[in-house]
This record gives sequence, C-alpha cells and structure tokens, in this order.
Amino acid sequence: MKVLISDDLSKQGIEILKKAGLEVDVRSGMKPEELKAVIKDYDGLIIRSATKVTAEIVEAATKLRVIGRAGSGLDNVDRAAATKKGIVVMNTPGGNTITTAEHAIALLFSVARQIPQADASMKSGRWEKKKFMGVELYKKTIGVLGIGNIGSQVARRCLCLGMNVLAYDPFLSDEKAAELGVKKVELAELFKNSDFITIHTPLTPETKNLINKDTIAMMKDGVRIINCARGGIVNEKDLLDALESGKVAGAALDVFEQEPTPPDHPLVKHPRVICTPHLGAATVEAQENVAIAIAEQIVDYLVHGVIRNAVNFPSIPPDQVPVLQPYIDLAERIGLFASHLFEGGITEVTVEYRGEAAGINTAPVSVAAIKGLLTPLLQETVNFVNASIIAKERGIDVKETKAKEAGDYSTLLSLKVRSPQKELLISGTLFSRRSPRIVYIDRFPVEIVPEGIMLLMYNYDRPGVIGNIGTLLGKNNINIGRMHFGRESQGGLAISVVNIDSEVSEAILEEIRRLPNIISVKLLSLP
Repeated sequence: MKVLISDDLSKQGIEILKKAGLEVDVRSGMKPEELKAVIKDYDGLIIRSATKVTAEIVEAATKLRVIGRAGSGLDNVDRAAATKKGIVVMNTPGGNTITTAEHAIALLFSVARQIPQADASMKSGRWEKKKFMGVELYKKTIGVLGIGNIGSQVARRCLCLGMNVLAYDPFLSDEKAAELGVKKVELAELFKNSDFITIHTPLTPETKNLINKDTIAMMKDGVRIINCARGGIVNEKDLLDALESGKVAGAALDVFEQEPTPPDHPLVKHPRVICTPHLGAATVEAQENVAIAIAEQIVDYLVHGVIRNAVNFPSIPPDQVPVLQPYIDLAERIGLFASHLFEGGITEVTVEYRGEAAGINTAPVSVAAIKGLLTPLLQETVNFVNASIIAKERGIDVKETKAKEAGDYSTLLSLKVRSPQKELLISGTLFSRRSPRIVYIDRFPVEIVPEGIMLLMYNYDRPGVIGNIGTLLGKNNINIGRMHFGRESQGGLAISVVNIDSEVSEAILEEIRRLPNIISVKLLSLP
C-alpha cells in the first residue's frame, strides 16, 4: 500500500510508516492540479495545514482509504466529500495541546505588557518607558471560549497566575468545571465580565464570526482578545473597528481569515495588535509528536484495521478491539440477513442493545449494522465510514436503544427494520463471547450460524416438511451443512433455515416452493 505525504513531516513519522511495510512518497509543495493528478495511486494521504483536500481532489482519489492530518485542525479537508466516498478522515488532537496552550499564554503576557512593541521600539533606538504601560494578570478575569484539550491547559495555567477563569463550552459539565477550578458561565456572561478573552474552539458554522461587532459591544471597555484557534472565529473588520474606537485595548492573533496574510493587512500593521504566523504548534516537540501520532494511526488503520481519532467514524482504541470486533461482526451479519428478508422501502432502523451489549461502545457496532443492511443494495459504494450518511440521504431514521435485561441471553443485539407497511426484527447473540448466532427472526426462536449460502423458508409446522426439503436437495446433489428450525406453536407457522454447500438455481427454488406446506423460500448468501 502507498502513502503520500504532501506537506512537511518529521522524519520520525516517515520511518514509522516505512517500518510497517508501507510505500511512502514525500511530495510537499504540490499545486492542487498536481495532487489531483497523482492522488489516484495512493491508499493514504498525510497532510498538515498547507494542502487543501477539496471535493475535486477527493473525487479523483479512486483508491484512497484514509486522510491523516498531522495536527488538530481539519478546515482544509472537505470532510463531507470524504465521508460520502468512504474515506476515513483522522487528526491528532492531542499532539500539539501543550505547545498551543503555551503559545496562548505567551500571547497573553505579550498583550498585557506590550512586550513585542517595546522590543521593536528599543531596537529602533528609542527608550519609551512611559509609552508601554501594561496591566497585571493577577486577579484579572479571563474568559476561555472552549474547554477542550487546549482550553483546559490554558485555564490551568491562568489559575496558577492568580486569575479568575470563566469558561464557556456547550459540552462542559458542572463536574468537569469543578475539577478544573473554573466557573462555568453562559456566553453573554463571559463577554460581559472578562478582562481578557482567549479562544480555543474549532471553526464551525456556529463559531464563524463568533467575535463580531455585536458580541464585542457586550464586552468590557478595554478588553484584550487572544486567538490561537482558527481564523474566521474573529470578524477581522469588526475587531479593527473596536481597536480604533478603543473598545478593545489590544489583541494577540496567531491565526487569520487568510493565511498567509496580505502584506498590508490592517490588523498586522495595527500598533496594538500582536501577530504571529500560525505558530501555535510550531515547536520541535509538537512537530515530532504529531508526526509520530499520525504515522502510528495510519499504520493502525491500513495495516491492522484499527481506527483512532477519526472525525467521521467512531474510533476504536486498540484495547477495545477484542471486545468490540465480535459485536461488529455480529451486527454486520444481522444487517446483511435483514436486508435479504426485508422487501420494500426502509424508513426507520433501530439497533437495540440488551444485557452485556448495552455496556459496550455501541457507535461502531450500530454503523456495522447499517452497513450490513445497505450492502446488498449498494454493494461497493457503502462502507463503515459512509453507511450512516448514505442512510440519512435515503431518508432512513437510525435509532439506538439500550436495556439491562436480555431475557434468556447474557447479551443480545437486535435490529428492527421498518417501513410504513411492515416491520422485521432480527436478534443475535455471541456464543462463547465470539461466535455469532441469530436467535430470533420476528417471533420465531432459532439458532442460526449467519454465514455461507442459506435457504430460508416459511412453512406450516407439519410432518414431512424437513424430509421433503432434504430429499429434494439430495436429488439435485446439493449437500446440507446445517439445518435450523423454529416455530411459533405446534402445528402453526414455522421457519426453516438450511445451510448448503453450493448455489441453487431458480428452477430448484421453484421446486421447493411447490413442496407441500412451504409458504415461501429465499436464497441468502453471507460472507
């Protein structure tokens, strides 16, 4: 398998890829048309911030299985296009945490004491002590927007400086806030009460232009703003106007809407703005960390099939693989089985977890069930990455439920498939915690090994049904591997599943349909 590295990457990462047996090409600085021309030859792509993986590039990537970003930001990757095509997109969210947090603190000191401006003044031959009057950080209030990996580290360091820390994050729990020692507040309160505001959120439609003329108007007069997150979160024109009016006393920016910035960018030239050229992750340690991390993740996926830090598929840590893999296999087989039985348009799918199954990481298991359900219809166009989005595009509502009780089984996984007219329920379990079995088809208890070629028949529970089936298959030289039966009551409706060693023709299926007490027959084939 081949991996393309299209941006600068530390040598340690390249060596990890090569030692794993991957063929590696390093071609940094390619133009978009050059990348588009060669990407068809690669199974993996590793980038940093320079390469733009557009929808056009993704469309040209006929073999590509994974895009790895050595760093946390992914605004240079068209994730929707990659997901739709079934390409895993992963990053290294922890590799530059400390480095970026330290850079934010460095900018915090710099904007409070105007250190770069004073340095430039002295180097130009002046001694302007009175011009650069600063403010203390001690006992000041800083608002931290986003308490993820980086924001949490910034908050801890600010607390050590004797600052009061206000924190806003839609996912911040009361328990986590208490553990960090920060005060959890709503956005408006943070804007209103902060002397300094530092930004540590991703750039999303919700955070784009989060700092604008309206939110700045809510802030204290003389507030100072630090942004080491992403350009576009701060509206640059509105910030410039606030600096000019004096509403904002100073700003320290490591990121910009356009990078590299134009030489005449008004914020870069503003005397009360400190600028650095996207240096948040620019340390020797961070570059090595993210290179090693992304290389190991690429190897894990391409060589071992383990997904970590994917943004478009539930990650499976290596220590969870032995537990989850049997469930993933069971769920996919249940989905495949259901797809063969259910006819008509699907509007709703519910994946139910009972007993021990309710305690696992269910996200990748549910994806496996959806992938299995859609595979017979869409074949190679559906995989574990794009199954959920394909289901959504087709108007299929996917749900999950969990329950502690599993009836007669210690663990039970069920798939309910619905349309406005009908419903199908397939339930399965794991024998010896590894071997998949289907144990219910609707109301029929069964014990089916879901693999190979199978004949599934609905019939009336009458004497001679099993013998007739066996005789007909034997007459046509078709060997039976297993037979499974279930009935709702003695003499009532029943289900018969026969594993056979070879395919059967439509003519033989028609013969089976004509046997006494046979209601219907389907041919199933599972890997």
